[in-house]
Amino acid sequence: MSAAVSDSFKTGDDRSAYGDGMTPRFDAIGLVVADMAASVAFYRRLGLVFPEGAESEPHAEAALGGGPRLLLDTEASVRSFHPGWRPPTGGGRASLALRCADPAEVDSVYGELVGAGYHGELQPWDAFWGQRYASVCDPDGNGVDLFAPLPAAPAE
Repeated sequence: MSAAVSDSFKTGDDRSAYGDGMTPRFDAIGLVVADMAASVAFYRRLGLVFPEGAESEPHAEAALGGGPRLLLDTEASVRSFHPGWRPPTGGGRASLALRCADPAEVDSVYGELVGAGYHGELQPWDAFWGQRYASVCDPDGNGVDLFAPLPAAPAE
């Protein structure tokens, strides 16, 4: 008697390991915001494009490069379908990471945001993993990391 093997794991079978028809794919990152206008203004400074008037809506979306979207929902909007929802307390466990064109842009974007009154969490620095890196917080305290590859060191 031989052990049965699921057809989904055999070479050449293109069905999902979870069964026919289940094809989840990454599409969006959702953030709950206390002040939609402040959040839209922050992310617009980073180059995201929101529709005109988004700052006064309970839900707003901006396309991110490559297909995914950033979704913003007000706390009131979330409570409309999840009455028990409460804002998290303590430090964040996730952040958005935005690639800059080069190390100088990391510094300039960080400087612009901090100069506009946003909290600078980590000043720009050359990280040991080979990137210029900095971190700011959006109006709700979510981490937004800015990074760019450092130039390759010359060969010795």
